[in-house]
Amino acid sequence: MEFFRIRRDIPFMRHALALNVISALTFIAAVIFLAFKGLHLSVEFTGGTVMEVSYSQAAPLDSIRSDLSKLGYQDIQVQNFGSSKDVLVRLPIQKDASGKVISSAQQSDQVLNTLKASHSDVSLKRVEFIGPQVGKELATDGLLALLFVVLGIVIYLSVRFEWKFALAGIIANLHDVVIILGFFAFFQWEFSLSVLAAVLAVLGYSVNESVVIFDRIRENFRKYRKMDTVAIIDNAITSTTSRTIITHGSTQMMVLAMLLFGGPTLYYFSLALTIGILFGIYSSVFVAAALAMWFGVKREDLIKADIKPVSPTEKSDDPNYGAQV
Repeated sequence: MEFFRIRRDIPFMRHALALNVISALTFIAAVIFLAFKGLHLSVEFTGGTVMEVSYSQAAPLDSIRSDLSKLGYQDIQVQNFGSSKDVLVRLPIQKDASGKVISSAQQSDQVLNTLKASHSDVSLKRVEFIGPQVGKELATDGLLALLFVVLGIVIYLSVRFEWKFALAGIIANLHDVVIILGFFAFFQWEFSLSVLAAVLAVLGYSVNESVVIFDRIRENFRKYRKMDTVAIIDNAITSTTSRTIITHGSTQMMVLAMLLFGGPTLYYFSLALTIGILFGIYSSVFVAAALAMWFGVKREDLIKADIKPVSPTEKSDDPNYGAQV
């Protein structure tokens, strides 16, 4: 389906060098931020106390956050859990003035007393303590999940495409992941399991866009034998522009709704998706396609020479006759 069709090819590859220099600088900056500032990990990764409380009516989340902020705790997470009456509260590990870790029982008592001071209908349903070791295991499992997804994409691209396409797609996908993490490191946004899920989703989203463009490039090599590689790539990207706008625009509308109206629970998840979608489009066009061009992809990599004799009648009817294969 197309809402519009661009009749004239846009010379994307003409600006590939300048845009890839900017991309390389952005990538290097993201690596520096990750190395020196690191990620601001959530309670799932660092450990802390998890409480579930219940109200007789719909829980006032904003009022709960305001009350708990008076305790002096940093990075408290408050969200609905199961229903509008149930609330999940995550508290990071806290230390007292002497440097001793405050126990989960003390934390839960402080939180419950604070909430009851404003809302007498609140009751405690459960309390769990996530130790640093458990958080470390979750962080390790998350990194392994990310690694396996990347390896799966590498294998898929290697099997489906010629190695120059595969290598270009792999670099473009890693480019997207590192830049998302770089944003979270620079602004010290909270990195939680939901954000990790968004990063994994972006990986699949980005590789899908690259595959669409690579498929069109491969088709163009078979269809237009008199066009050079740059013209082939420009035509492939231009012809998929309508599809890209429809697909990514529809997805971003949904993600934007979560970003604006989803509240604190979905904020960083949707923010990571927004960054990933924007850079996924950019990397598929200006990173993956440009790298494939610079790697020297050509018609001979995808099409074997046809040695079947051609009759004089076929020569006159073939618009590609005379083109070099």
